[in-house]
Formats: sequence, C-alpha cells, structure tokens
Amino acid sequence: MSGPELQAVGLSAGVAAVLGTLGALLVLALARRSVAAAAALAPLVVVGSVAAGVYASARAMFLSDRDSTTVLLVLLASLPIAVAVGWVIAARIQQVTRTAALAAATSQRDREVEAGRRELVAWVSHDLRTPLAGMRALTEALQDGVASDPADYLARLGADVMRMSAMVDDLLALSRLQSPSLTLRRERVAVGDLVSDAVAAWQPLAQSGGVRLTGSVDQPVAATVDASEVSRAVGNLVVNAIRHTPAGGEVTVRVGADRGDAVVSVEDGCGGIPEGVLGRVFEAGWRGTQARTPGDAGAGLGLSIVRGVAAAHGGSAAVRNVAGGCRFELRVPLHAPT
Repeated sequence: MSGPELQAVGLSAGVAAVLGTLGALLVLALARRSVAAAAALAPLVVVGSVAAGVYASARAMFLSDRDSTTVLLVLLASLPIAVAVGWVIAARIQQVTRTAALAAATSQRDREVEAGRRELVAWVSHDLRTPLAGMRALTEALQDGVASDPADYLARLGADVMRMSAMVDDLLALSRLQSPSLTLRRERVAVGDLVSDAVAAWQPLAQSGGVRLTGSVDQPVAATVDASEVSRAVGNLVVNAIRHTPAGGEVTVRVGADRGDAVVSVEDGCGGIPEGVLGRVFEAGWRGTQARTPGDAGAGLGLSIVRGVAAAHGGSAAVRNVAGGCRFELRVPLHAPT
C-alpha cells in the first residue's frame, strides 16, 4: 500500500473516530433521559461517522467531484436503513421497558397484597384468640359447676359470640367488596335519609359513651348507589367516630354535594391521628395505638370496608386532621357510570 493510500486510510479512520466519539457521547447523554431515543440515534451515529470518514478519504485521494458525489450518495442511501433499524430497536426497547415496569409494578402490588394479607390474618387471629380463650374458660366453668353466676357467664358468652359474628360479617363484606365479580344493586336514593338512619341507629351507642351525635343535611342530595353498601359504610364511619371520641365530645355527620359527588363527612373528637400513620387508617386490620383501640373495636375492618364501598362506586374515602379530632369523608358519584 502506497503512501497516499495510507494517508487516505488514516484520514478516514481519524474522521470516523472523532465523529464516532462525539456521537457516542451524545448517545450516552441522551440515554439518561430516554433509552429509546438513544437507541434510535445510535445507528445514525455509526453510519454518519463511517460516511464522513469515507468521504474525507475520497477527497484526500483526489477523486473527481463526480466520483466523490457518487460515493456520498451511496453512503446517504444507507441512512433510511439506519433510521429504520434505529426506530425498530427503539420501539423494541420501549416495549421491553414498559413490560419491565409493568412486571415491577405487579410484583410490588403482589408484595403489598401479601403483606396486607399476612397482617390481616395476624390481626384476626389475635382478635379471635382472645374471645375464644374467654369462651373456653367460661364454658369449662359452667361444665364443672363452679360458675358463681351462671346467668352472667351465659351473658358474657353471648357477647363474645356476637363479637365474633360481627367480625366474620366484616370479613365476608370485605371479601365481597374486593371480588372482581361484585355487582352493586344501584337505586336512586336520598343520601340524607341514609345518614339519618345511621345516626338514629347508633344514637344509643353514643349516649352510652357520653358522646353527642348529630347529623345535618347541607343540601338535598340524591345519588344512584347501592343503598345497603353505602349505609354500611356510613354506619362504620359513625361507629368509628363514636368509639374514638371521649365522653363529653361530639360527633357530627354532614351530607352535601361537591363536583358531581355526594359527600358524607363525619367529624369526631378523637384528638387527631399522627401524620405519619394518617394514610394507614383504611388498611385492613390497622387500628392505630391501643389508646385508640377499645377492647370491643373488632378486627379493624370497618374503615377498610368504607374504602371498599367507595371504590366499588367509583368514589373515594379520605381522612384529615381537624381541630380536636379527625374528619372522614366518603365520596360517591351522584350518577352511575355509563
């Protein structure tokens, strides 16, 4: 190989190396923002670097303008192929990225569901163990004839049975709300009537705890909902508020409408919930500290059922701290989705 040829080869390699290096740096910088865009640009960098090197060597070999132009056109003809290859690679990378992200999200969701299931089982097991142990002791005392007051023992057995029955009912309700085959029995109802019924039903519980329970309707609100499920959710909110409000406190239930939703708010005097755990109150089995957990508080499923009812209707459940307590909100759309 003669000297001019070696010079042309060196020039071609140098130009291709410089442009290729600059292009590679550009691709790496772009990859930090978009891997797919970087993949689309990479083939163009390769073809462009080679084309520049070949064209530079052709000019160095003193080819005619016509020959140089021909070489350049041949190289440019490969650009569409490079673009097509780049876009195919980019599309594939995007698909792989989306699949990986979906798989990661699914895996994370599965881990959260499994963690929630384990926590729920632990809570339920704990809450079942206590009344079962008491029932066993009471039963043995009755069987052995050592019960000082059999009628009282039977009454306590009945109370434990009722508590366990309520716990099982909550478990079944939560399971049904989480079922993909859930079908709501929607009808047009006055939400204020549902709230009035709940306030009347739980007034004795409030009075026994020295809590003032009131309800008000800011405006008449009618919604197409499953009346039974919404009543259960409202009742759970009211009971939760009563149980966590000390004697002399007040629980206020209000009904209104906002941005196409029927809104039921329940404000209590619990003293507030720490901000760090405020987002956990709707988790199944979570009941907060012992200070907020009376002995008859159940398995901590009431607020989870509220969230399940809201979600089933396409609505939401939320809580925030207010002066002296908490404000829970249940939102359900005024109209059923079409």
